[in-house]
Amino acid sequence: MVMTARALNRSTLARQLLLERAPIGVGDAVRQVVALQAQQPGSPYVALWNRVAGFDPAELDKAVADFEVVRSTLMRLTLHLVHAGDYRAFREGMEPTLRGSRLHDPRFKAAGFTAEDADGLLPGLLTYAREARTGAQLRAHLAAARGGPVEAVVWRMIRQYAPLWHAPTGPPWSFGTAQSFVTAEAPLPGLGDQEASAAGLAVLLRRYLEGFGPASLADMAQFTTAPRGKVREAVRLLEDGLEQWEGPGGTVLHDVPGAPRPDEDVPAPPRLMAMWDSVLLAYADRGRVIPPEYRGQVIRVNGDTLPTVLVDGYVAGVWRPVGEGVEVSAFRPLSARVWAELAAEAAALDGFLAARDRRVYGRYDHWWVKGLPAAETRVLPGA
Repeated sequence: MVMTARALNRSTLARQLLLERAPIGVGDAVRQVVALQAQQPGSPYVALWNRVAGFDPAELDKAVADFEVVRSTLMRLTLHLVHAGDYRAFREGMEPTLRGSRLHDPRFKAAGFTAEDADGLLPGLLTYAREARTGAQLRAHLAAARGGPVEAVVWRMIRQYAPLWHAPTGPPWSFGTAQSFVTAEAPLPGLGDQEASAAGLAVLLRRYLEGFGPASLADMAQFTTAPRGKVREAVRLLEDGLEQWEGPGGTVLHDVPGAPRPDEDVPAPPRLMAMWDSVLLAYADRGRVIPPEYRGQVIRVNGDTLPTVLVDGYVAGVWRPVGEGVEVSAFRPLSARVWAELAAEAAALDGFLAARDRRVYGRYDHWWVKGLPAAETRVLPGA
């Protein structure tokens, strides 16, 4: 079974609810798309606006407040919003990667802490965080238990490793600059349990294929940052329940049976995607969505991944909110029909943002000030 590059693009768009907005609840939408990048608090809202028909941001507020969907450090060592029902397996699957990168970071050791020190402190910390605590409170608790100061880098590493959920701190996007944390609901992930980690990684990779497949071993390793060997072992656990496809260049692709794989000629409407949207970062071969010649303009040198414009399913430019509406910088000439469709999207997006924070990505304007090689830039009027 062979899949073309364009067919892979359409599979991703279908599973990520980007071929058409779906009449689906927030919790089901998050489960469908597997994980939403959430280091920028407004991005999950913009991501769901692109995917859910009639999306009401108050529904995501409620899902976050009720811990139906939860924000925590997971894949690629970054903050994600995932369904609470997925959290345990995802966290167990990420355990070795999180432990190795956080508790064995040279800065952690340089501050006089070992992984064993963290193991000794975690039970008390998690008990203390059964109700929401600020970062300052948790750091002070660690210092008291340690009997000495806890440097900022140590607290950062421990909080990113510990099974903690971010507790909402208020509008406009549930999570603000102040941070609050609560222990993940019992049963807690099996910290340090290799068997649980292997089983969790298998669950995580199957869910990844449901939301992003078909995909290669390299894609799965990129999505998770798990070592390629552990990814290969997890796929072996799943092999009887997976299909194999041949991708471009003979790449071996894995997928779940019966998953959406639309025809490569299915139309894909324009979209104004969130900053750090997962479809831009979920693959080793990012050409599935980002043409190689545009990658450096979209994914900046420090990892900032700009809010992008999708045209026919592929990145064709970037956008940002401005005072008059939405500014779109196209990397190539676009047709009058596409500009008209983007204008309709921009007016709807501006209306959506206006109720919360019209300048949701304003702090990243410096990338535009430094210059982006656009074929054409237009300010599309707001609502």
